[in-house]
Amino acid sequence: MTERNEPEPIDAEIVEEPPPAAPETATGYTEGGVPTFDYVRDQIERRAATSTGAEELAAESQQGRTIDQQLAERDKAGRDKLEEIRRAMREGGSSS
Repeated sequence: MTERNEPEPIDAEIVEEPPPAAPETATGYTEGGVPTFDYVRDQIERRAATSTGAEELAAESQQGRTIDQQLAERDKAGRDKLEEIRRAMREGGSSS
């Protein structure tokens, strides 16, 4: 008698498939057309993340830095002009 190396059978149990998802889970709306809480929350979170990401991307881009630099230069020019006006008023006020 020859011995064969056959794999032993594996015990397994049959698992029933889960029930199909409720229509409101798949679409985000109830049968009456009302959005579910989860759907609304996901929309708000997605929009907030998109907004934050766009802001970060703009700040990191060459164009975003240029705008920040332009704003800083404009603010400095405004402060310098204000100081010039104040000096002129002090000089004009002391000669009167």
